[in-house]
Amino acid sequence: MNNHILNHLPYKSSFRFVDNISLLSENEVVGEYKLRKDAFFYEDHFAGNPVTPGVIITEIMAQIGLVVLGIFLVMKETEFNFSDDDSLYPLLTSTDVSFYKMVLPDEKVTVVSKKQYFRYGKLKCYVEMLDSKKELVAKGMFSGIIKHIDIKK
Repeated sequence: MNNHILNHLPYKSSFRFVDNISLLSENEVVGEYKLRKDAFFYEDHFAGNPVTPGVIITEIMAQIGLVVLGIFLVMKETEFNFSDDDSLYPLLTSTDVSFYKMVLPDEKVTVVSKKQYFRYGKLKCYVEMLDSKKELVAKGMFSGIIKHIDIKK
């Protein structure tokens, strides 16, 4: 239902950490991602005992909790029409994340984000990540901007 927004994410292949958007509105987003056991970062973190790096957990939270919502809001606010020469790029400006649990390979996580404000092109959200048992993995405040960049070939 809300997965049309995934086509507008600038991430591809091994660096897109969004599988599904189950709720998307002007004030919040809920999305899921399953960490695949063959992901590039598990090979060496940690060898023989893979654990999802905190930076990847933060990236998942940012992609679902800030970027998906930000692109949705920019598109809604400006009635932005995409063409081959246009792109929206997310720029993370700040994070403050606390971690509570490890995330292991093959685990599905859910990200819940609530908009704090969106003005002058800047979005700030309170974001939580939950594991498959709905237990808190991480939470924090994320801020960023979505820049419209004309790509001239």
